[in-house]
Amino acid sequence: MPILLSSFYFFYFGVVGIYIIFLPKILSLLGYSSSEIGIIFSASPLVRFILPFFFTNGFELNKNRFNLAVILMLISSISFYLTLQNFYALFLSNIALGVAMSLILPYVEVIALNSIKKEKYGKVRLFGSIGFIAVALILVKFLSSAYIAIFYLIGFSFLTAIFSYFVAKKDEKVKDNKKSSKDKIDIFKDWQLWLGLILMQVSFGAFYNFFTIYETAHNISLDMTINLWVFGVIVEIIMLFFQGTLLQKFSLVTILQFTTLSAVLRWFLVFYFPTSLPILFFAQSLHALSFALFYTAAISYLHILYSNKVLAQQFFSGLTFGLGGLIGAISSGYIYDIYPDYIFLVSSVIALLATILLFLVAKNK
Repeated sequence: MPILLSSFYFFYFGVVGIYIIFLPKILSLLGYSSSEIGIIFSASPLVRFILPFFFTNGFELNKNRFNLAVILMLISSISFYLTLQNFYALFLSNIALGVAMSLILPYVEVIALNSIKKEKYGKVRLFGSIGFIAVALILVKFLSSAYIAIFYLIGFSFLTAIFSYFVAKKDEKVKDNKKSSKDKIDIFKDWQLWLGLILMQVSFGAFYNFFTIYETAHNISLDMTINLWVFGVIVEIIMLFFQGTLLQKFSLVTILQFTTLSAVLRWFLVFYFPTSLPILFFAQSLHALSFALFYTAAISYLHILYSNKVLAQQFFSGLTFGLGGLIGAISSGYIYDIYPDYIFLVSSVIALLATILLFLVAKNK
């Protein structure tokens, strides 16, 4: 199972890497405005947000629906080739891909957390980061046209589908017999936790959708910007490999608080020193905390907190990468159109609000 899971993460996050590193820049080169890019990239998080609510009244994410999601991922990735030049058609393609990927990852995450301990999860999940780096390093050398990136997207989607099938086949039924203190997910009762998680992802909107555009606009070359992306993922891999000690030594809530605070510093440094490579590399080193450690702590905490573990992971994906990503994508697009130099200052303030909310979670426990 660890080999299958590692392979799945490698290709799944390879798809993510192509999507968030290269597609915004490609659309910019094709003449799309910043607000149009923001709207297009809001499609995927929009469906991520909506989908979990379909599963709150007995509708189950089972193996058959998981396999349908895998097929949809393949179809939607191919549709990118046909719709790249049309705003509305491309928006629909993004919706389809968002539906597929928002169902695939939560299902596999539960299999992973049930199969391996949270302290060892990072050593499997780091292969996703390696896949992310692989496409960043390889694709930047061959990006002679927009359609090259689409071919890579289709290829990695196909390989993701293959390993998704074998992971689900190996784990015939996602189940967990452990008892939890909570039988259902009450978002409003735990509003400080969920709002903190959402705002953390909102703060990433500028980074995911406009970091490449922002840095190249400040005369940082595309190659160097890709190096910044890659460096961030390298430190992410290091954290994923060694984070087991931190997860054992500190409470998951404490880790969530510290990692959101690191995002405050990270975005402020990108805002204040957009042309300083040493500081930008240091800011990217904080990706180890603000993404890698935060992500593992978040999904592990929800896995413990709720008995309906698949739905908990769906809500995490839907409310953070979904609603948070939606707000982040749209707002960052409009902010960049009006006040491009202040986009990461806004991100820093949003991350600060997330930090405050997560401190309130600990206070109320």
